[in-house]
Amino acid sequence: MTHQTPPPAAQDPAPPQLTLAEKAALTSGAGDFVTTAVTSCGIPAVALSDGPHGLRLPKESGDGGQLDLHSAAPATCYPPATALGSSWDPQLAHRVAGAIAAEASAHGIHVVLGPGVNIKRSPLCGRNFEYFSEDPLLSAEMGGAMVRGLQEAGVGAALKHYAANNQETDRMRVSADVDERPLREIYLRAFERIVRRDRPWSVMASYNGVNGVPVTENTRLLTDILRTEWGFEGIVMSDWGAVRDRIAALRAGLDLQMPGTDGRTDRQVVAAVAGGDLDESVLDTAVERLVRFARRTTSVAPPHREVPVDEHHRLAQEAAERCIVLLKNDSELLPLDPTTGRVAVIGELARTPRYQGAGSSQVTPTRLDTPLDCLHRLSRGARVDFAAGYVLPGAAAADTAGKAAPGPAPAPDANVDTDAEMALADEAVRLAAASDTVVLFLGLAAQDESEGFDRDHIDLPDVQLRLLERVRAVNPRVCVVLSNGGVVRTAPWQAAVPALVEGWLLGQAGGGALARVLFGMVNPSGKLAETIPLRLEDSPSHLSFPGEEGRVRYGEGVFVGYRGYDARHCEVAYPFGHGLSYTTFAYSGLRVAQDEEGAAFTVSLTVTNTGGRTGREVVQIYSSGPTASVVARPPRELRGFASVSLASGESREVVVELARDDLAYYSEREGRRRVEGGVYRIEAGSSSRDIRLSAEVSVAGDLSRLRLSGRSTLAEWLAHPVGGPLLSERFARARPQGAGPGAMDDPVMRRFLAGIPLDVISEFPQSPVPPEDVAELAALVAAAAHGQGGRDEGGE
Repeated sequence: MTHQTPPPAAQDPAPPQLTLAEKAALTSGAGDFVTTAVTSCGIPAVALSDGPHGLRLPKESGDGGQLDLHSAAPATCYPPATALGSSWDPQLAHRVAGAIAAEASAHGIHVVLGPGVNIKRSPLCGRNFEYFSEDPLLSAEMGGAMVRGLQEAGVGAALKHYAANNQETDRMRVSADVDERPLREIYLRAFERIVRRDRPWSVMASYNGVNGVPVTENTRLLTDILRTEWGFEGIVMSDWGAVRDRIAALRAGLDLQMPGTDGRTDRQVVAAVAGGDLDESVLDTAVERLVRFARRTTSVAPPHREVPVDEHHRLAQEAAERCIVLLKNDSELLPLDPTTGRVAVIGELARTPRYQGAGSSQVTPTRLDTPLDCLHRLSRGARVDFAAGYVLPGAAAADTAGKAAPGPAPAPDANVDTDAEMALADEAVRLAAASDTVVLFLGLAAQDESEGFDRDHIDLPDVQLRLLERVRAVNPRVCVVLSNGGVVRTAPWQAAVPALVEGWLLGQAGGGALARVLFGMVNPSGKLAETIPLRLEDSPSHLSFPGEEGRVRYGEGVFVGYRGYDARHCEVAYPFGHGLSYTTFAYSGLRVAQDEEGAAFTVSLTVTNTGGRTGREVVQIYSSGPTASVVARPPRELRGFASVSLASGESREVVVELARDDLAYYSEREGRRRVEGGVYRIEAGSSSRDIRLSAEVSVAGDLSRLRLSGRSTLAEWLAHPVGGPLLSERFARARPQGAGPGAMDDPVMRRFLAGIPLDVISEFPQSPVPPEDVAELAALVAAAAHGQGGRDEGGE
């Protein structure tokens, strides 16, 4: 899964001479969504817009108002990341981002605030709908594609929210306390891959702290890792309101405070420089980056043409079609026949769909397709009847044509009339009993999940579950369609319905996409980008989410999502990567070939469509091992994926390129990623728990950079490729001729001694290694390691 690295940005001329006040002003916004211009020096203002899945356009003044979550003008609302991640289609994400960029340019927007690539650590995170996956590789591939799609069209991306921003509870103060290995392998990994490969023009620093230090003041994250290690060349802007100490933030590497503060913090910067508390060179460095950023983002002239609204709506529908996940389809209940029969469409969500999440990413759509209207329109003889079944709290009232108004929803009514609720349910049950098949739309209201707060549970509303039970009692042919931004619990009721469709939040064209999938005009091919657990309590982060007293401990380490469920052999409702089709696929002929340098692997296999319909399969490649790892490792980890579209009976080879370095773990002791030598298992599957083929490959390990010493344990000495033979030889030399078995020949004693430092063993009576030999052995190992390269051919 490689991409061509774009060329580095051209070096702009040195910034003009600016006054101290002008420099300070450049490092904060001129308003809520616009940066400061210095027109006398030719430094333009940069217009920003929320919009990971479409634009939330600022007001005509160019300043949208931070607390006003309504867009000034319509824009195409594409499927949010929670749905788009389930497409497993980076090319599609690239096209969506390009279309968003075209609309941004048409409206004079220079930078889109997205994509978000934070990890779905817990299903309770209220902002999960803005993120792609629980896996960093999938997040990096989808997020990176969006960065490229935006920037190749001349619009800057703001990669967010850096870093470890995985909850909304106390989001502006909480410290994410996370060990270095999970931080590097899970929470920074997608950011690292995108920064190194795709070169985003800006990165957004998050609200939270990491290990007690606010991210906006975190020199290690903003400078040491982001810039020095990864080579980031763009600007770092704050999330809106994330800056607590403007001077500390500048020192740490934060270039731009957003939004503007009416000059208040600018004056603090001027005073700090004048008083010697801030070196002016630090400010100059930020200004240089900001000037380069401003010129780069404003260098592409707007196309001066109207947005192709219909074309973009068709792309939104195509994207939504690819995002839909068929979770269950017993007895081939789906697809429905559009030409005959009576279909009962039940659920207010069919008429008043939730198509995006709540908060700063809200888009005013150019139009809105509802599932109910589209099912009516696509029917070719089948009778489609509707009953609301329940009240959706906070939903806009539907008009007489059955369409939901796309504007802001009114406040939810906490006092729902129970008699009216019962009447709606009774009507729905009567319709279900009189119909051949029921399509029951269930899901969450906006009040249940949003930016700004986390969810309390992952269950569907009780009123909907009661309705499901009653409908199922009168008609067993039920297909449930889910509408939700974060996962919802499907157990135990999933066993009682033959068909289950995960519809996520699908954007403005989701209604047509769902209708086309239900009627079989589109074969579903989405795959889950996150695990659906049987219970919330099964989530690996459950006992430590969302923390307490301002700190949250990431106690599950690297065992996030499917990594944790698999390591604990925990049953799940639906595993990571799962998704059915109206056809079937067979895998065969797995081959894994290493290149001559051992730096990459080519994984190839043949996929055959063994069913009766054209369909698309996403082949997932996982790695497992090595068996004797020095660190705890998940049973399997996603390393690559590829999709293939096949006609009935067609076969095609699928090839996935893997980098050897992706097999590495992060060694906290060595302060780097390190590949262990040994035998790895490469697996090809249709999900993380549907592994079809596997092959073993021997991988040369990286030679440890750790210097052995007397404080190294006996096990560490024996496992070392140089120290092990030296020490074993010394043991053998010290044994008297003809002596019987020694302590190292006794398996119990060997294990007993394994964890003891060598200098302690050297003090034991009759030790084969006297104290004076320990330093000599350590020096020999250091000299040998210095003379060898960086690879250990198969061991540690």
